[in-house]
Amino acid sequence: MDLTMIALAIIAMVAVITVLLSGVKIVQPYEQAIYMRLGKFVRVLNQGLNFVCPLINQVVKLDLRTEVLDVPKQEVITKDNSPVAVDAVIYIKVTDPRNAFFEVTNYRLATVNLAQTTLRSIIGEMELDQILSSRERINVSLRDILDENTDKWGVKIEAVEIREVDPAKKVKDSMEDQTSAERKRRAAILEADGQKRAAILEAEGKKKSMILEAEGKRQSMILEAEGQRLATILEGQGEAQKLRIMSVGAAAMDSKAMSVLSMQTLQEVGKGESTKFFFPMELTRLVEGISDYVGTASRIPDRPVSDMSDLERAVGTADDILGPIPTPEEIHEETAKVDKQVREDMEDVDEVLSKKPKQ
Repeated sequence: MDLTMIALAIIAMVAVITVLLSGVKIVQPYEQAIYMRLGKFVRVLNQGLNFVCPLINQVVKLDLRTEVLDVPKQEVITKDNSPVAVDAVIYIKVTDPRNAFFEVTNYRLATVNLAQTTLRSIIGEMELDQILSSRERINVSLRDILDENTDKWGVKIEAVEIREVDPAKKVKDSMEDQTSAERKRRAAILEADGQKRAAILEAEGKKKSMILEAEGKRQSMILEAEGQRLATILEGQGEAQKLRIMSVGAAAMDSKAMSVLSMQTLQEVGKGESTKFFFPMELTRLVEGISDYVGTASRIPDRPVSDMSDLERAVGTADDILGPIPTPEEIHEETAKVDKQVREDMEDVDEVLSKKPKQ
């Protein structure tokens, strides 16, 4: 009898403890709980230790952390009738546990299905090239639409990312052919542009070469002409000085000396190898001078010797006839001026050639 009473007491104590424990609910820091009693919503239980009515309570805990939902791959027809397989990833977070529990049966499944239909709608309104190049715009549009529709469920869409866009095999092959053709087109354009630039540079080089060659010829002709001019001046002045010296020397000679020089000239002419000789028209006077010198005409008196005053009265002074004779220093200075002018002209040509022509 005593054992039976002890057993019943133990059972009663266990039952009481069980009942009391059913009224104790512990909510984790990342959770909130929905507390319902007899089918009626009472309140939302926050993190920590919570006491509810034992036995007749129902508590559903909801995770408030960000969840990652995978949108399965689906085939979508684009605006330009290109089949493409698209999948995505959604990042969601429960902001209102009460709505997430009471407004939708399964907010995860509902969000994924809504993302599938919305993604199909957005992709269907775009062409394939836009889809491949505008993923960010698709992500933003999909996130805004989903966030607006899931707000009444107490769920916030934090981000949406298109994970893969996979066109059909035939479309891929066409895109590869298009890419290859585009690369070939760019290569042909670059090659043609390179040939064009090479031809321009070659033409510019030939132009500069011809200009430099022409300028060199011009400067050479200028220098040659200047040299010939100076040579002619110096040669003429030297010849004039020679004649002046000869005239001064001949002024003191009498007719006999002239006759001796004439005989020496005839002797030099006779030594030549030529069989023909040309004599001046005054040959008779030359013969008369020679005959006077040898004594056949001794009655003819000697001609008076001319002096410098007689020559100057007849033809003028030597300086008036010959003009100023340049000294070596003056000739060197004139040549230096010509060289300086040539260098300045060459610098002007280089400055003109250094300027690139407008393309």
